[in-house]
Amino acid sequence: MADPASYRPQTGEIPTNPGVYRFRDPHGRVIYVGKAKNLRSRLNSYFANPAGLMPKTYAMVHTASSVEWTVVGSELESLQLEYTWIKEFTPRFNVMFRDDKSYPYLAVTMGEKYPRVQVLRGDRRKGTRYFGPYTAGAIRDTMDTLLRVFPVRSCSAGVLKRAEASGRPCLLGYIDKCSAPCVGRISAEDHRALAEDFCSFMGGEAKPFVNRLEREMAAAVAELDYERAARLRDDIVAMKKVFERNAVVLAEGTDADVFALHEDELEAAVQVFHVRGGRIRGQRGWVVEKVEDSTTPELVEHLLQQVYGEEAGVQGRLPREVLVPAEPSNAAELAQWLSGLRGARVDIRVPQRGDKAALMSTVRDNAEHALKLHKSRRAGDLTMRSQALQELQEALDLPVALLRIECFDISHVQGTNVVGSMVVVEDGLPKKSDYRKFAVTGAAATDDTAAMHDVLTRRFRHYLDEKREQAAAAAKPAHQAALEAATAAAVADSTTPAPRSKFAYPPNLVVVDGGKPQVNAAARALAELGIEDVYVVGLAKRLEEVWLPDSDFPVILPRASAGLYLLQRIRDEAHRFAISFHRQKRGKAMTVSALDGVPGLGESKRKALLAEFGSVKGIKAATQEELTGAKGIGPSLAAAIVRHFTADGEEAATVPAINMTTGEILET
Repeated sequence: MADPASYRPQTGEIPTNPGVYRFRDPHGRVIYVGKAKNLRSRLNSYFANPAGLMPKTYAMVHTASSVEWTVVGSELESLQLEYTWIKEFTPRFNVMFRDDKSYPYLAVTMGEKYPRVQVLRGDRRKGTRYFGPYTAGAIRDTMDTLLRVFPVRSCSAGVLKRAEASGRPCLLGYIDKCSAPCVGRISAEDHRALAEDFCSFMGGEAKPFVNRLEREMAAAVAELDYERAARLRDDIVAMKKVFERNAVVLAEGTDADVFALHEDELEAAVQVFHVRGGRIRGQRGWVVEKVEDSTTPELVEHLLQQVYGEEAGVQGRLPREVLVPAEPSNAAELAQWLSGLRGARVDIRVPQRGDKAALMSTVRDNAEHALKLHKSRRAGDLTMRSQALQELQEALDLPVALLRIECFDISHVQGTNVVGSMVVVEDGLPKKSDYRKFAVTGAAATDDTAAMHDVLTRRFRHYLDEKREQAAAAAKPAHQAALEAATAAAVADSTTPAPRSKFAYPPNLVVVDGGKPQVNAAARALAELGIEDVYVVGLAKRLEEVWLPDSDFPVILPRASAGLYLLQRIRDEAHRFAISFHRQKRGKAMTVSALDGVPGLGESKRKALLAEFGSVKGIKAATQEELTGAKGIGPSLAAAIVRHFTADGEEAATVPAINMTTGEILET
C-alpha cells in the first residue's frame, strides 16, 4: 500500500475555490471522484491524520498514488462535473447505486412508421416514449387490457414484414387487438393518432377517453345498436380497470418521485415510487454498499445524481417534484441541475405531513423489506457462507474451522428483568433448535459484564455436566447398559417424547455482543471452568470492531467483508432473541394477580373462580363452602384459598396506618 505522505500536495498548492478532485492508483486508474466547496480544506482532511479515517477511506488513500483537481466556477458546475466523471470512470470507492433488478417499461416506438407498443428493459432508445417502471406481471396485464381499446401494433418487425408480404394480418389482427396497418385496415396517419391516444391515456389523461366512450355507448343504445353498445361497455370497463389499478394517492395532476431509504451499518436499500397524475405508475429499488462516513443527505445527493443523470433527455421521465427523506446540503444546486435536465422547474422537498408524508412512510416500509430480502438471500447463498466462515477464520487467526458459532447477548431495562440469549449458527446457518434463554438474577444482574459471566458459566457448566454423564455411561459394563436400555424401552410409550439434549456439543467460537469488558468476562468464565478449546470474540456496535480477550486493540474487518456480515447477522439475531425474552418476562411481571400465591391454583381454575364470583374481591368474601361451587375447586383447594387470603389480611393488619402529611401513626 502507498504512503499518503508520498503524494500529498503542499497545502499552499491547493486552491480554496470550489472544484472536483480525483484520486488515481499506481496504474493511473481513477479510484475516487469527489467535489468540494473548498478544495484545500477537503483534501487536507484526507492527509492530516490518515490513521483516524474510516476503514474504507483509509484503504482508498493508501491505494491511491496521486491526486489531482479541477477548479470550477460554482457548486452547480462541480456537481455536474462530478457526475460526469463518476459516469466516465466508475471509481471503485464511490457510492454506486445499482438496481436490484431489471424493471420493465411499457414503451411506444413513436419513431417508427407504424408505432409499436412493447415491453422494454435496459437503455432508453431515441424516439420512444416510456411509461413505468412496472412489475413484470402488471405490465403484461396492462398491455393486454389496453390493446382491446387502443389496438396499436405490438408485433415485431419480422412479423410485420411477413404480414405485408402475404396480405394477411397476424392473430392479433383477427381478434381485434391490432388495427392491422400492415394490410391497410387503417392508414399510417390514423394508426399514429391511435398511438398518440394510447400515450395520452398512459400519461394520466384517462377521463376524456372514458367520457367519449360513454357518450358513444349512449348514442348506440339510442340507435338500438346493442352489439356496438356492448363492445363500448366492455372497452369502458377495461379502461377503468387499468385506470384504477393504481389508486389515487395524491391530488390529480401531481407528478412526483418519492424516495425513501432504510440503512444499516454496511448497506442501504432505496425505494422510489413514480407518481404521475396522482397515481403510482411504477416502483424501483436499489441496494448500495455504504461508505462509512456517508450520511443520509449525502446518499440522497448521490442517488439523485445517478438516477436522473441516466434519464436526462428522456421525454416525460423527470417529474415536477422530488420527495426525499432528508434534504441534501446542496439541494438548491441539485434542483437547478434537475430543472436544466427537465427543461422546467423541479422542486426537491422533504414531506412533513399529509398525504405525501403518508406515502413516504409506505415507500420507507418497502425499502426496509427490500433490505431484509437482500440480506436473507445473501445469507442463504452457500458460496457466500463458505467465504464468510473462511474469511472469519483467517482474520481471527483461528486454527480450527468454524463449524459451530454461538453468540450471547444481555437485555434489560435499567437493571430490571435481566435476561441472556444464546443463538447458534452451524455451517453459516442458524440452528434454532439449539437457541437458549437465560434468566439472570441476584448479584449477576448488577451489570452487563457480571450477567455475561453468569450466562457463559451456566451454559458451559451444563456442557461439562453432560460430558461427565456421557463418560460415566461409557464406563458402565456392557450388560448393565443393555439392561438399562431394555428397561427404559419397556416403560416408554408412543406419547412420551424423546429426551432432548440440553446444549448439544460445544462451539468452536463464542461471540459476545459488546467490547473489551464483555469479552474479558466471557473469557474469564471459560477459564474458570477449565475450557481451553473454545475461542471468544466480541463485536462492538459503535464501529463494528472485533475484540479479542486481553487485547488492547481491536481487529478491524473490511466493511464489505463477508465475515463481518456474518458476525453482524449473528449478533443481531442474538439481540432479537434476547429482546423477545425480555419483553415476555417484563410482561409477566406487570400482570401479577392476588391469586398467584395460592398453591395448586392454576390458570384455568383462576378463570373458573373469576367467572363464578366476578372479581378477586368476591373470591375473598366467599366462604370455603361457596368456593367449592366453582368448577374444579375441591374442599382442600378451597381451604388453601381461604388460608391464603386470611394470612394476607393478618399481615396487612400488622402494618400501622400513617398520616402521609404529618407522619402521625393513626392506628396499630
